[in-house]
Amino acid sequence: MEITLEKILPLSKVENGAILSAHGDISIGYEIDLPEIFTLSDRDYEVYHQAWVKAIRLLPVGSIFHKQDWWLESSFNADFEKAGNSFLSRASERFFNERECLEHRCYIFLTQKPKDRKLASSAYSNVLRKSIVPQQTVNPILFKDFLDSAGQFERVLSDSGYVKLIRLSDDELAGSQGQAGVIERYLMLQGKEEPPLVQDIYIKDELKIGNNHCELYTLSDVEDLPPLCGSRINYDKYSTDRTKFSIGFASPLGSLLACNHILNQYLFIEDGQKTIKRLEAKKLRLQSLSGYSRENAISRDAVNDFLNEAIAEQRLPIKAHFNVLAWSNDMAKVRELKNLVGSAMAQMDATAKQETAGAAQIWFAGMPGNEADFPMNDTFDTFIEQAACFFNMESNYRDSISPFGIRLGDRLTGKPVHVDISDEPMRLGFTTNRNKFILGPSGSGKSFFTNHLVRSYYEQGAHVVLVDVGHSYKGLCELVDGYYFTYSDASPISFNPFYLTDDDVLDTEKKESIKTLLLALWKKDDEHFKRSEYVALSNALTGYFDHLSLHPDIFPCFNTFYEYLMEVYLQVLEDGKVKEKDFDVANFLYVLNPYYRGGEFDYLLNATENLDLLHERFIVFEIDAIKDHPILFPVVTLILMEMFISKMRKLKGIRKLLLIEECWKAIAKDGMAEYIKYLFKTVRKFFGEAIVVTQEVEDIISSPIVKQAIINNSDCKILLDQSKYQNKFDAIQELLGLTEKEKAQILSMNRANDPKRKYKEVFISLGGQYSKVYRTEVSLMEYLAYTTEETEKVKVQQYAKKYGSIQKGIAMLAIELTTKN
Repeated sequence: MEITLEKILPLSKVENGAILSAHGDISIGYEIDLPEIFTLSDRDYEVYHQAWVKAIRLLPVGSIFHKQDWWLESSFNADFEKAGNSFLSRASERFFNERECLEHRCYIFLTQKPKDRKLASSAYSNVLRKSIVPQQTVNPILFKDFLDSAGQFERVLSDSGYVKLIRLSDDELAGSQGQAGVIERYLMLQGKEEPPLVQDIYIKDELKIGNNHCELYTLSDVEDLPPLCGSRINYDKYSTDRTKFSIGFASPLGSLLACNHILNQYLFIEDGQKTIKRLEAKKLRLQSLSGYSRENAISRDAVNDFLNEAIAEQRLPIKAHFNVLAWSNDMAKVRELKNLVGSAMAQMDATAKQETAGAAQIWFAGMPGNEADFPMNDTFDTFIEQAACFFNMESNYRDSISPFGIRLGDRLTGKPVHVDISDEPMRLGFTTNRNKFILGPSGSGKSFFTNHLVRSYYEQGAHVVLVDVGHSYKGLCELVDGYYFTYSDASPISFNPFYLTDDDVLDTEKKESIKTLLLALWKKDDEHFKRSEYVALSNALTGYFDHLSLHPDIFPCFNTFYEYLMEVYLQVLEDGKVKEKDFDVANFLYVLNPYYRGGEFDYLLNATENLDLLHERFIVFEIDAIKDHPILFPVVTLILMEMFISKMRKLKGIRKLLLIEECWKAIAKDGMAEYIKYLFKTVRKFFGEAIVVTQEVEDIISSPIVKQAIINNSDCKILLDQSKYQNKFDAIQELLGLTEKEKAQILSMNRANDPKRKYKEVFISLGGQYSKVYRTEVSLMEYLAYTTEETEKVKVQQYAKKYGSIQKGIAMLAIELTTKN
């Protein structure tokens, strides 16, 4: 027989942000933001659990606490408009489009039952009531008292810092034109973003809503409950011999249960004294029957222990019920639901009971506002402390609200997550600077991650300067058409510090950098220059640039500067304006002759291309071939130093990033060490960030520069796979100041990766206050642009040459590899 839902709907109206039932029950609702899964420590779980206990104890007698967590199968929707014309960003959108995931929402409904609420029967009729309407629905003081208790509940949870509560409005409860409310969505099993859809509900032989076949699994009998419960359990997949990885006790029924499901958690707050009297009477009955069966004796002892704990520990006895409503429109998946839910409950040491006859009644009582009609024979007696252990404590990874960031992956499903590890942490007070320290052994995906990081920053407007050994960024630099400085016999490295761009000026900073460079080429490391030489050199530079302004046909470079000294400045010396003892120009010209036209290093300071270093947004200094060269290396480091400081000071309001790869070992000596110290301490003031990448733990310990200046001034620490160091990780933990939670997170990386997908995980800690592990999963085209495998790099270059550009080469190679697979 068909029944119209509105005829049996137990709800009367929704107003003032509350639901009024036909029996006078008043319910208010909240949407809650829970902490992200895999981010809490053992202590966090305990403090978080106690916050729930304190909050629930504030609820009045006769109230019902109903926590409802939804997980709906969903997929990632690509945003090609946001990706713009970026070749790699569009590839990423295509790669992640329709990636399957679970969307999570959490609600809490607080219900206050009327004090005189009873079911109609022959012994009790409305004719005996003074008023047919419950007092709390007409007495504003009673409703205000309930709201005051709810407000205290909300404040205690919010002040814990773990959750954020938002009160649901009338439209969010009941819905509006074109938008279903939470009541309708529960009855129709629909997501918040889905358009309203009215479906048939079948409850005769099974619970079926539209095409969805529903199954209900309950924890309502003490015999089915786990013998022990707590705020957390160990997650074996991410644990090691040395660390135990914690998740919430009920997490197996939450985000780890990969199907459409709702986890309902009910607590019924009753008069504690009445409950104790009832249990005392039950104990006496069992005592009298204990001689007839051992089961009665065991039950008597259990009730006695319960009463002892209630009195001795001042526990508040309540009734509780927990259930999982799972569904699917695919019968093959429906048959798997029991295995999924059963194994999830087994992880908690509980036994799943599938409801059949009572499923419809329990499901209907789960409708927001109808909690007071829950069948109490499906509840069990417990305390708040134990009941709160069965709450789902966590949610999925969330996107940063900042517009700036990098795309990483959710650890469970790989769903793309927008993560800001530069600006947002500073706004939230997690960090005081944007500097980063990256540690990862060979093969851990370190260069791969840094490629992804700098490419993301570059595409969002940052100026990127990289110092590298090993050509890790050659493909990316070519793809974004940046400057790539490297040395080979066929194409030696060259710069032009004398060249000024159209909007650049010869300010004091520029002059000082050129003088420093010339003095470094002229004098040995242990040879000091005189003050008169410094002044004379300064005058020579000023005269040279004045000479250029008078002769615009002269190209600024070291060659023309050298010629100016020989042809013009020598005349100044002959006129006696500068004494030879103050500035030995002949010695200067002789020492610097190798850098002049025809000399051994005439290419070094006379570049005619890649001249605009100030405004070029992507620059790579690849110094593998020259890191031990006594002449070339000091010049390159000085030019690099001058160029980045110039960017730092002159590019106002533009993000700057300097990344020093493994070559920091070569750079961190002589004057460059002091520069690195200065850079890490001051770059924050100029909207910049410095990043150092290293591979070996011993290198960190042995270098005072890294140990003191870099680590202490890098609030963001990024670590990749440390499994090979797990037996000596204590030294790394002490050096980097990592907590036990962070240690467990780091050693959990790559322990349970999805075998169907190719990725590696990365750990990110922000100021020691917030840490998380993400996937670094990218599209095939991004992979080909970032790869540091020699055979793959060669293949990419071959295809780039064959098809005319690296972009076309990567695209064609990706198509070919996809077709093969």
